[in-house]
Amino acid sequence: MNSAAAIGTTTLLLNKKNNGQTNVKKDDALKLTPPKTGTIPVAFVISPYWTVIDAMGPWEVFQDTGIDGRGAFELFTVAESLEPVTGSAGIKVVPNFTFANAPQPKVIVIGAQAGRAPAMFDWLKKQSETADVVMSVCTGAFILAQSGLIDGKTATTHHDFFDQFEKKHPKVALKRGLRFVEEKKFSSAGGLTSGIDLALRVVERYFGRETAEKTAFYMEYQSKGWIA
Repeated sequence: MNSAAAIGTTTLLLNKKNNGQTNVKKDDALKLTPPKTGTIPVAFVISPYWTVIDAMGPWEVFQDTGIDGRGAFELFTVAESLEPVTGSAGIKVVPNFTFANAPQPKVIVIGAQAGRAPAMFDWLKKQSETADVVMSVCTGAFILAQSGLIDGKTATTHHDFFDQFEKKHPKVALKRGLRFVEEKKFSSAGGLTSGIDLALRVVERYFGRETAEKTAFYMEYQSKGWIA
């Protein structure tokens, strides 16, 4: 560990490995309890111009995580309607569910995207009450901030948008230059590949370091930016 900083009454550790930096709670106080049976439902929020790697990077992590010979997570996309949603470079995805009928998730992933529908914010606020983790990737942090859910909390976003985020959302403590930052429920990644790091960290919080390392090894993912 390279340095420590106090935010409120909680000590946060700044970790640098392979040029990756993370902001995580001391002594891993953020450990999550997985279900005794079944899988962990993960909702990926998508709307027009969603950035593919922001969603599909974490998607790959969660789909590749196995426990006792079975998949540990159940993944689905959710959007305002079931119409195809166009993402970066023209990719089109038909959502699995709408905000009106989606299953209750334990993990929510929000990447960069253009949508700001009231239904999205209503769903996000309601589902965050029972979710274990709500994580943004890249400028998905703007959606979390606009929802009011991270007022008084820490967050990060893509470096191109630091100044804009600080000006638009002064109630959120922006952390610059980090791969990701964590609160007990709300986490945010800088963007693009750092979403993979944050997803691996979520795996670690549920199942431990060894399982996360096995997932990263299977993926041929050599960055250590997710390791606290």
